[in-house]
Amino acid sequence: MIVFPHIPVYIIGMLFNTKLQKKVPLPMNELPEFRALGVADELIPALLAKNFVSPSAIQTLTIPALLSGEKDLIGQALTGTGKTAAFGLPVIQTISQSKVPQALILAPTRELSIQIADELNSLAKDKPLRIIPFFGGQLITIQLDALKNGVDIAVGTPGRIMDLHRRGKLQLDKLQFAILDEADEMLDMGFIDDIREILSLTNPDKRMLMFSATMPQEILDVAAEFMRPGYEIARAGCENATNTALTEQYFHEVKREHKLDALMRLIDANPELYAMVFCRTRADVDEVTEKLHAKGYRTEALHGEISQAQRLRVINGFKKRKFPLLIATDVAARGIDVNDLTHVINYSLPQNSEIYIHRIGRTGRAGRHGVAISFVTPGERRKLKFIEQDIGNTIPQKKLPEIADIIEAKKQLFSENIALLLETGDASDYLNFAEELCTLGGHPAEAMAAVLKMYFKNELLPESYHEFGAKVKRDESHMKKLLLFAGRGDGITVPMILQEICEKTGIRGNQLGKIICRANKTFVNAEPADAEKIIKAFADNDQWRFKYDEPREERSGRRGKKEFNTRDERPGRRDKNDSAVREEKPKRKKVKTHKPLREEFFKWIEESE
Repeated sequence: MIVFPHIPVYIIGMLFNTKLQKKVPLPMNELPEFRALGVADELIPALLAKNFVSPSAIQTLTIPALLSGEKDLIGQALTGTGKTAAFGLPVIQTISQSKVPQALILAPTRELSIQIADELNSLAKDKPLRIIPFFGGQLITIQLDALKNGVDIAVGTPGRIMDLHRRGKLQLDKLQFAILDEADEMLDMGFIDDIREILSLTNPDKRMLMFSATMPQEILDVAAEFMRPGYEIARAGCENATNTALTEQYFHEVKREHKLDALMRLIDANPELYAMVFCRTRADVDEVTEKLHAKGYRTEALHGEISQAQRLRVINGFKKRKFPLLIATDVAARGIDVNDLTHVINYSLPQNSEIYIHRIGRTGRAGRHGVAISFVTPGERRKLKFIEQDIGNTIPQKKLPEIADIIEAKKQLFSENIALLLETGDASDYLNFAEELCTLGGHPAEAMAAVLKMYFKNELLPESYHEFGAKVKRDESHMKKLLLFAGRGDGITVPMILQEICEKTGIRGNQLGKIICRANKTFVNAEPADAEKIIKAFADNDQWRFKYDEPREERSGRRGKKEFNTRDERPGRRDKNDSAVREEKPKRKKVKTHKPLREEFFKWIEESE
């Protein structure tokens, strides 16, 4: 497919505009709404350079409160609502260079820490503040050197902040601000003890702010313990966060075993798809990613089990659009800020409305249209109704794209790319070659058809796609057959077997072959590697001990039964024409039988008369 490299021209424009702003005096009427909130004139150029127009709801609530310092604040807002500027502008405006840190910002992940530090540096612009991120995975000597040179705003993960403090290198008792971003996520990741210890080391007269997409009881407990009395809760865009024209929401009802087919259907129908796909567990993420890779789709996985280096590589690659699809869990996706996602796909329906809102808030940003799609199994319709009630919005159902829609989408994108090349004239160098190709066939259209065949292969042929949900017969000839000496008579059922195998090994039912459950034994077909994994997992379980099922001929041989090549080699066999054999057979004696009972009965009747 023709690929057009995306040239970030806007970066050049920002640099050019920055130079102009140093020379041209700033009009006093620029960004009046930010000025009304108390934002100083020295910060307005940075906001203009970042294309700010008016403050968001959470910025309107947060900036005046932090600047005044009268009350501490809990901010409940979604991702993409301008939270970093909401706390960053008051912090940058209030503090100045000092020998010890003046502000501490805690974040759950390395990526979010780096992102916050970069954003604050861009907002600080010409103000000489030293804003440094601290996180695990980086040589601690680099961070120790930064602390020696002085830090005004420390941004970091709880674990690394605690490590630096225990080394006596990070002082926390002279803070003007203590801020917790994504506080609920830090609690979910098990940082609650570190957070409490860190806050207990800070001075009580600091201004404190916690941002959280959800409001669990633990957040309120931390607030009651460490915030000044009379703290406030500012909610922005949470109740009706999904009532936006920029994010189209709908769902497809899909059986669990058909979800992967449905996802591939969506990818094929949207050639310019740039999306995050959310799964519930790490196993789901790995399974979806591996199967998409096997089908030739460019995608990467992101969950809590991958290393920091791998995580950073995946996130950077996704932001640079090296691959269009990121499969992730909710925990791992926190801290990833991408403004131009076209889709968010809920491969697994979230457990509650708060997670749903947080997920779909990643698309439809910065004035761009976004789409939020959810896969709902027939048994999850009730859960979807609860989500709809909580968000105050009805999520409509749509049919999955048909095969004809997929083919038409591919044709349309190709035609648009061709039209763009013709319009810009970038293809003029190939004009002579194109004229030569047109002479190869009897008609120029024949040459064009050959070119399309080489480019698309079979992508435009309906027979290249199987109908959604169609049952494809699975070849199990290479599978290993496992035997379990328990069956229906022992209370064993197929669903019970699937559940036990999944819990012990992580192997799902759709990865197994045929299962036959008889009265006292059960047979399970599995891939060779999976079969070995199942045997090892149940080796110590007397009730569920699997073994390889031996073929019938092997069992016969193991019992010592002698094999003969022909019937004539068997002992005692004689030729049927041998007269000696016939003479040796003893003659059967005729045995007299009793008269039938019926005759005896009638004879008895006659005699009695």
